[in-house]
Amino acid sequence: MRAWLTGGSLAKRYSDPVKRSLMKEEARWEVEQGLRLSAMDVFEASNQRAAWCRTIADLFLEFDFLVLPSAQCFPFDAGVTWPRSIGDRTMDTYHRWMEVAIPATMAGCPAINVPAGFSAHGLPMGVQILAPCNGDLACLQMARAYESATNRGTKLPTPILLR
Repeated sequence: MRAWLTGGSLAKRYSDPVKRSLMKEEARWEVEQGLRLSAMDVFEASNQRAAWCRTIADLFLEFDFLVLPSAQCFPFDAGVTWPRSIGDRTMDTYHRWMEVAIPATMAGCPAINVPAGFSAHGLPMGVQILAPCNGDLACLQMARAYESATNRGTKLPTPILLR
């Protein structure tokens, strides 16, 4: 679905050789992935997304919110387009390093990122709070309650953690 939607939105630029040459490698990759899809591929992806939405909706029958990591790695140098590996795992595409954000996106749930702390080197990390579909206000209220209770948004790492 992502390749179909993203690739489709970029297809007009891609079809112009001059504009294609100006596109980032990752954008060209998205279009090329989308062009490989058949109508049946998109239909099956839609079915998988619907099943995922039902799974997430079932989780919200038991839980008010879901709290998940917001990233798979700490921030990296701005000169790096995307990390080619995380730990011992090689990233096969540019979006793999951020795929922990996909569950909320695929389900259409409101999500918000809140500060969780810092690495030993002072790099920030967060967690994402997901609420049920149409629970935008509840998501914002939970984030505010979390930040009020933890004060994470204003605390910087202590110097002892940076050693």
